[in-house]
Amino acid sequence: MKKTILLGMSVMLFWSCNNAGKTTSSEETKVQTENHSAHQHLESSDAVELDNGEKWLVNEEMKPFVLKGEELVSTYIQDNQTDFKALAEQLKDQNTQLIKSCTMTGKSHDELHKWLHPHLEIVKTLENETDATKANEVVDQLQYSYKEYHEYFQ
Repeated sequence: MKKTILLGMSVMLFWSCNNAGKTTSSEETKVQTENHSAHQHLESSDAVELDNGEKWLVNEEMKPFVLKGEELVSTYIQDNQTDFKALAEQLKDQNTQLIKSCTMTGKSHDELHKWLHPHLEIVKTLENETDATKANEVVDQLQYSYKEYHEYFQ
């Protein structure tokens, strides 16, 4: 039964990544995001690897959403902002758009998933946090996550 569910989620994920140019409703986007997260969770046990010592290429249409998320975190930290709930919502929006724009396939796609799933979990943690001090620690984790992205992807 688990294999059937895993296969179904994998098929849906790859279909959603390869059909990024099509318009989707917010409900479909939510399902795609959940499927993307579920798929990645099943394969996230390995650390991100370089491509024979080189950074992986990320499709151009996906990069703006990663860079905007990174900018949001940097600005939040630099400006000593305190509305971490708003930051979490903004990051969720960028991540949703990143997932919708996914057209990658193959090993680079798999490696990006290894970075993305933990990143999505950190954003979820920030979204659910109620303590400002703990939220600031989570924001630091997000900042590190973006640094890690740049170590492995270009």
